[in-house]
Amino acid sequence: MEYPRIRDMREDRDLTQKQIAAILKVAQRTYSSYENGTRNIPIQCVIQLAKFYNTSTDYLLGLTDDPKPHPPK
Repeated sequence: MEYPRIRDMREDRDLTQKQIAAILKVAQRTYSSYENGTRNIPIQCVIQLAKFYNTSTDYLLGLTDDPKPHPPK
């Protein structure tokens, strides 16, 4: 499954795959495979990206079109 939103959010902020890979503590090649869908992205990485981009995991995964994060409980 491809995750175009993680690519879009990265590009909207003028960040490189290498920069995001460093935040996630993975290799750039691994992060690239997350973006293009050749490797499943671990849930912990989805959570880290949602926090980094201040959005919801549902938005990153394409389950909603609302980019606002859910309020903390």
